[in-house]
Amino acid sequence: MTDSAATDGAAPVTVTDSSQADRYEARIGDDLAGTAAYMRTPEVIAFIHTEVGDAYEGRGVGSALARTAMDGARAQGLRVLAICPFIAGWLDRHPEYDDLRYVPESSVSD
Repeated sequence: MTDSAATDGAAPVTVTDSSQADRYEARIGDDLAGTAAYMRTPEVIAFIHTEVGDAYEGRGVGSALARTAMDGARAQGLRVLAICPFIAGWLDRHPEYDDLRYVPESSVSD
């Protein structure tokens, strides 16, 4: 899955799922601008770390990563476990993706 987003008149952000590396990669031109690392099972994709290069902060790279990843999860019928604080916060600000959140079925507690 690929997504492009405008970046203040500069080159667009292009996001691809690099499944062999277990991460989404955001590029501006040929430059790797950011990544969102994940672990995947047949039912759940857990986002564990998102990173955007300092030179690309404020250019929509993180949002492009999150949106493309959520759209990919939806297309694949996966639930999303947001371990990464950035992805968790992005989901909090985008309730249109609430249906993707993984909620454990177990009610076991100590």
